[in-house]
Amino acid sequence: MHPNAQTLQRFYTAFSQLDHATMAACYAPDATFEDEAFSLKGREQIGGMWRMLCSAAQKPAAAKHWKLEYSGIEADANGGRAHWEAHYLFSATGRTVHNIIDGTFTFTPDGLIATHRDRFNFWRWSRQALGLPGVLLGWSPSLKRKVRSTAAANLKKFLAQG
Repeated sequence: MHPNAQTLQRFYTAFSQLDHATMAACYAPDATFEDEAFSLKGREQIGGMWRMLCSAAQKPAAAKHWKLEYSGIEADANGGRAHWEAHYLFSATGRTVHNIIDGTFTFTPDGLIATHRDRFNFWRWSRQALGLPGVLLGWSPSLKRKVRSTAAANLKKFLAQG
């Protein structure tokens, strides 16, 4: 197994165990992360996002819903990819979500994640996470912008709390 594939294996194993510290340690200090909800720069922001999400999943009401499955890890010196599926309770609405995500990665020469891009069907996610508003507006750029701005504000507040 290529060392970069080992980095992804370590990352997703830690994620399945909600071990945000190990997840953050897989990123380069100046890494970037992007998905439908976040656009982040640097290990502090990225690690903070994972700490926030893992903390929410560990709360008693949410813990019984948490499950992460991953497969298709492939990586070489040029990049990598992985498929993962998360089952969780969306804390803002208390609704259960099964999100299906494909991640692509690049790495530093020393095997840390340099760029991480997760892609998922936003409309599918919004229908589950938000209910009727997601059904009606999940396709719209305005709902995507609202989700991104709310996610950014929540992360900023979480990071300010230490």
